[in-house]
Amino acid sequence: MNTTRLSPEKWIDAGFAALCADGPACLAAEPLARRLGTTKGSFYWHFKDVPAYHAALVRQWHAQALADVMTQLEADGASAARLRSFGHRIINTPSEAALRVWAQSNASVAVSIAEVDAERLTYLQSLLNGFGLRNPAFSHAILASLIGLPQMHTGTDQHAAFDALVDTVLALA
Repeated sequence: MNTTRLSPEKWIDAGFAALCADGPACLAAEPLARRLGTTKGSFYWHFKDVPAYHAALVRQWHAQALADVMTQLEADGASAARLRSFGHRIINTPSEAALRVWAQSNASVAVSIAEVDAERLTYLQSLLNGFGLRNPAFSHAILASLIGLPQMHTGTDQHAAFDALVDTVLALA
């Protein structure tokens, strides 16, 4: 048994790892405690119940995803480089695809994802407006590729595929 005192952050990190590895069914006190080598009592010391833990997981992801959008908004550099950087950050977030799977069966996760996606679309459209591309279908297509690429397990270089899409869209400007 683990004698190190676990923090809520460690439980959250373990939850994201479990979600990515095994899906939302493992986001319960007992399987998480086994994963961390501790007791369920430690879980309940930090979280009232499993729904409170789920809410904490979603809040953590939501806050980080919105912070990433804000970081990109404040970033300097060429718009094309900022667009690629934004996309690569999403592709490099392993919990992104797992959360979208979870959202199919959990309304609060779906609401959180919809809020983040709305902010992402606004950011993408602002970047594309700078290139004279005002059709919102372009920002939707870019976001859709960022959602779909990590879910493809074809061995394709996801960054290269995203960059090719960006090159194609920017060639229209």
